Amino acid sequence: MKPATNPLDRRDAWLGVMLIAPSVLIFCAVIVYPLVSAIYLSLFSIYTPTLQGNFVGLSNYAELLAGGEFWHSLANTLIWTVCTLTLQVVLGIAAALMLHQAIIFRSLARSLILFPYFVSTVVAVLVWRWLFNDLYGILNHLMIWAGLLNMPLDWLGSMPNAMVSIVLVGAWKYFPFVVIAVLARLQTIPDNLYEAATIDGAGAWGRFWDVTLPQLKDVLLVVVLLRAIWDFKEFDLIYLMTGGGPLIATQTLPLMVYKEAFGMDAMGRATAVAVAMMFVMLVFMLLYLRQAKQDAAK
Repeated sequence: MKPATNPLDRRDAWLGVMLIAPSVLIFCAVIVYPLVSAIYLSLFSIYTPTLQGNFVGLSNYAELLAGGEFWHSLANTLIWTVCTLTLQVVLGIAAALMLHQAIIFRSLARSLILFPYFVSTVVAVLVWRWLFNDLYGILNHLMIWAGLLNMPLDWLGSMPNAMVSIVLVGAWKYFPFVVIAVLARLQTIPDNLYEAATIDGAGAWGRFWDVTLPQLKDVLLVVVLLRAIWDFKEFDLIYLMTGGGPLIATQTLPLMVYKEAFGMDAMGRATAVAVAMMFVMLVFMLLYLRQAKQDAAK
């Protein structure tokens, strides 16, 4: 490409640079600088209150990978992400299909289904902790009354109950996001596709499998990617529900970062965990992009 020699072309080129410069500066301020700073800090042994420390190179990473807590937290993070994401997708598709039908009070139902997503996480956790309480929680009361339990269950203080509880709450809290995306796509699927499938003898399940699901594929890929990223870095819901307990049974990587930085006052190790999280998410991102590229080439 030849450099611009015409004064008008040069003016347009400078105008383009000036227009894009604010976006580049903001990108560097909120993405590049924090990322570089995190990688830099992870090479030091830093005391959090004073932010003073010594250069230790890759010792933080070596200590991290050699210890069992990081791998346990990583496994918990993957279990939490996969389980809650699966429930979100299943519940979201089911609710979207139901709300797409001509049911009574459909507009009201569409509004109410979004309630869990928009309610404050703190408020939602307070309600669910009350429901799960082993002494006066209504869930134990109802299960004992129905004969499913002989004695109250410790939902948040023992395993695997604690993990099951936070997965259920996470799925309930975030499945409306899937409902919004899937419902919007359902409303754009042409009716003649369903009519053709019906003429070919397809039943309700056949129409869903051969028409609806292929039409939802692109939307679901985006939804799964976004929700996987958000669930992988989820902190507040898990912290408020169990605090990572019992002991570290439900501790995920974001909770480990918080504990290392403000519980153990080891900012260097905390940033090393955060950088490790970034690389794990980068692997998933590259796998997704590879799959998307293969789908586009078909």
